[in-house]
Amino acid sequence: MDLPNPAASARLQAHFFDGRSARPQRVQAWVHEGQLHLQSEEDQSLRHFPLREVVWPERQRHGQRQAELPGGGLLSHHEAGTWDDWAQASGLRDSLTVRWMQSWRYVALAFVLSIAAVAGLWAWGVPWAADKGVALIPPAVEQQIGDQALSWFDQKMLKPSKLARAQQDQIAERFAQALQKAQAKAMARDRGAKPWPAYQLHFRDAGEAMGPNAFALPGGNIVMTDALVQLLDKDSPQALVGILAHELGHVQHQHGMRAVLQAGMVGTLAGLVVGDFSALIAGVPTVMAQAAYSRDFERESDALARQLMLDADIKPRVMLDFFDRIEALRKKKGDRDSLPIAFASHPADAERKRFFGAP
Repeated sequence: MDLPNPAASARLQAHFFDGRSARPQRVQAWVHEGQLHLQSEEDQSLRHFPLREVVWPERQRHGQRQAELPGGGLLSHHEAGTWDDWAQASGLRDSLTVRWMQSWRYVALAFVLSIAAVAGLWAWGVPWAADKGVALIPPAVEQQIGDQALSWFDQKMLKPSKLARAQQDQIAERFAQALQKAQAKAMARDRGAKPWPAYQLHFRDAGEAMGPNAFALPGGNIVMTDALVQLLDKDSPQALVGILAHELGHVQHQHGMRAVLQAGMVGTLAGLVVGDFSALIAGVPTVMAQAAYSRDFERESDALARQLMLDADIKPRVMLDFFDRIEALRKKKGDRDSLPIAFASHPADAERKRFFGAP
């Protein structure tokens, strides 16, 4: 409550409790020169309290009004309207917060501003905090997180691959050769170019539930489904290289770890501070299965994949085979969202076709 005009001297009959006895004392109360003055009607004794030390009641409360006094005392009045009239006549103004709460316009404005603040925090604050939090996670912990996530998928959604070992090895070798060639060109172009992150390629049978798919987990585990291999390996094997390059982009930029941190920001950051990663590890599989990478993450990985393919002398246009065949499968199933690719909200296919199809 704001301080009054020192000249105000309106009087209020009220009850005073001294904090030591339960018996109320009838008093006259008035405000003058920055002090609350109380005069007992019984013995005419005076008490004085600095206004800045008095805790005044908020006007939105109905019924009895009570002011908390220094030393544990209490000034009370049973009629809210009489108290409010006295407070106004004494120059005691409601605080800015109370005045806002008394106006529906201000309440509506505060609500809108709160929503905007929360939206801003989610849009910019949480991603920023996640980026900073990733740096606090030791590589060994991130690897442990990815391994546990893969174990969860193997138990809940995936089965051992039915592909021949020779075919798996051929795909893995083709990708490794592309990485080696791209790394050499990158180093020739820029001696400070970073090496590719460590990764482990796993083939799994995902059945109809996941279909042709590939996804990356924290720590470098990359999973490719048998259905995706069957869709492309026979006549468009380089498209598989492009898909793996895209997933390697998620690994390099730690998109999976950042998504997990964003999903459980408060608890996760608390764990990072104290060095307890158990809750984070336990929650990762579910988050990875349900969460979608942001489109910015997907574009970042697409950019890495396209550059990697160019450096490996692979035409990025081969990725159009992948998009066209996925679209054909979707139309055949009659469900635009029946084939989620890498658990992600990728940019629209038309946008990605333009990106990879550009000369």
